[in-house]
Amino acid sequence: MAGFKKLIFIQLISWLLFASIGGYFVASAFDNAVSDAQHKAQSVVNNYISKHSIVDIAPDQLQRVLADGNTFSSFILRDQQGKEIVNIKSPTSLPAIAQLVNTSFNSIRPQFAVNQASDIKVEFTINATNLGLILQQALFIVILVSGLMAIIPIMFMKTMFSKLNRNISMTVAEIIDVYINQNQVNNALETAINSSKIKQLGVDLVPSFNRLSHFLQSKHEDIQNAAQSIKQEAYKDVVTKLGNRNMFVEYYEKYIESSEKSTFGSLAMVRCSELQVINQTRGYQKGDEYVKAVADIIKHISGTYTGSKVFRLNSSDFAIVLPNTPLKESERFGDNLQSRFTQYQQNQELSSVANTGIVGYEKGKPLGELLSVVDNAMSMAQSKQANAWHVQRETDLVNNVSAGFGNQNWRKVINEVIESKRVHLVMQNIMPIGKSMKAYAEIQVRFKTAENQVLPTASFLAMAEKLDMAMEIDQLIINSSLEKIKSRNFSEKFFGLNVTASSAHNDQFVIWLERRLLKDTNIASKLVFEVSEFGLQQNIKASKRFIDMIHRVGARITVERFGVGLTSFKFFRDLKPDFIKMDASYTRGLEEDKNNQYFMRLMVDLAHRIGVSVFAEGVESQEEKHIIETLCLDGVQGYYIEKPKDI
Repeated sequence: MAGFKKLIFIQLISWLLFASIGGYFVASAFDNAVSDAQHKAQSVVNNYISKHSIVDIAPDQLQRVLADGNTFSSFILRDQQGKEIVNIKSPTSLPAIAQLVNTSFNSIRPQFAVNQASDIKVEFTINATNLGLILQQALFIVILVSGLMAIIPIMFMKTMFSKLNRNISMTVAEIIDVYINQNQVNNALETAINSSKIKQLGVDLVPSFNRLSHFLQSKHEDIQNAAQSIKQEAYKDVVTKLGNRNMFVEYYEKYIESSEKSTFGSLAMVRCSELQVINQTRGYQKGDEYVKAVADIIKHISGTYTGSKVFRLNSSDFAIVLPNTPLKESERFGDNLQSRFTQYQQNQELSSVANTGIVGYEKGKPLGELLSVVDNAMSMAQSKQANAWHVQRETDLVNNVSAGFGNQNWRKVINEVIESKRVHLVMQNIMPIGKSMKAYAEIQVRFKTAENQVLPTASFLAMAEKLDMAMEIDQLIINSSLEKIKSRNFSEKFFGLNVTASSAHNDQFVIWLERRLLKDTNIASKLVFEVSEFGLQQNIKASKRFIDMIHRVGARITVERFGVGLTSFKFFRDLKPDFIKMDASYTRGLEEDKNNQYFMRLMVDLAHRIGVSVFAEGVESQEEKHIIETLCLDGVQGYYIEKPKDI
């Protein structure tokens, strides 16, 4: 700034000096012109006019005497009374500036010449044309030089300021870069302001930097708020307004996996089982209403757990984090969800609502591994009943070679089992109650890896169902069982075989099974095919086609896991099964549960009226067996009766 002031001062001095010199020369030129004109006019008066009679002087003669028309602009001869005798004017054509000078000069300074002897008076004005031209040229030169004097400092100042700006920018950038690299952004501007390098440049940047700092601070806050708002919108599910998968991943990694303090809890995954069906049959608007209803139920139940978080991972899956909640307590959470889902199912006339898989988590547990395990728990829940839940405990995973399997791993394992036929068959008898009753032995399957390790049967079958490989597994089990029965020559024994509902509803599988059974009609008449109540409910027409085919080839049907659905007995009259097998949940603690006793007795009475026999499974104590006998069931199955044994 000091350099700029010096340049302005030097320019002003230069202008004054140049104007003074020009004024001096112009004034001198005017004085000389006046002196010359005065001398010439006096000479004309003394040498010509005084020697002639004033009346004899003609204008043209006087014009010739004056000869030099450039000296006078006007020349007036007056008599003793001041009367004008002769008036000579020199016409001139001047540039505007010269004309202005000529007029101004003569109006300010009129000139006179007299002859005292003859009382002659001459009044004249000077022709200032040359002076005007000189002044015009002088003004032009002054303007030109002034312009140059103005441009040169400006160019100099521009160069100087450019260099100064570069120095300032480089210095500030260096300082800020150092602090940004050290993650001290807040100190960067303040340090730049007080830098000795900046002060050496002779520029006071404190006010400007302070304003810049305040401006950047306000903008930084605005940007942060806008970014946070955008992030919240990007991390929010549109339908339920819950956090989406991205928010769930961020939450888990920050507060669980990478938490500085020890943390544990339960993670639940809820899957909407009817979303696809509702979207296809009732429209996507109804599908959204269904999803929001499920979300509301989850939020209501989880809201009773301190610090719980709910996220929508995709179209059908929700994740619920229950901090500091042990798995034993999460069972109550699963029960509450199932109860509310069943209530909603009845109100909306649905086949089911949602299933829940639950696992425990702790600090440092990788999210990918945890999701794989909870997905496995979800598959287990789906294999049970409508709205069921399943808790996967660490003790279940100790010797479980499938723990942590992803979908691709499961697909590979299932394919290897099918190709190598690595199945091991065992059977568990159903003990008849009453001498006239004939029961059968249920064939159960164990699947093995290439290393001869036993895979968890429920998980294996659930994943096969999930990966659309259940039909191949059912075919493998049926073929292996028929070959085993033929090889052992069980001519007097009846066997039960489990079939998944998806296979029973598959036309291709039904055709294959009918042809396979017709090849061994003697064995077909000894077989009982078990299908879950929940599975049969999913497609009544397809279930009826399957059961009709089974009866056509001489085999029989058992509806297993009975009592967990909402089946009416009209369903049984239409499908005409041969047996129903009460779900194990009704058997457990039966001796103390009067409600279960009443329900089971009611089912027995109704089933017997339409010619259907009733079995109980999961019998594990003498007390349970005794109560079942008093309730007039037709058969019992369970570890108390007989453990599974090799065929």
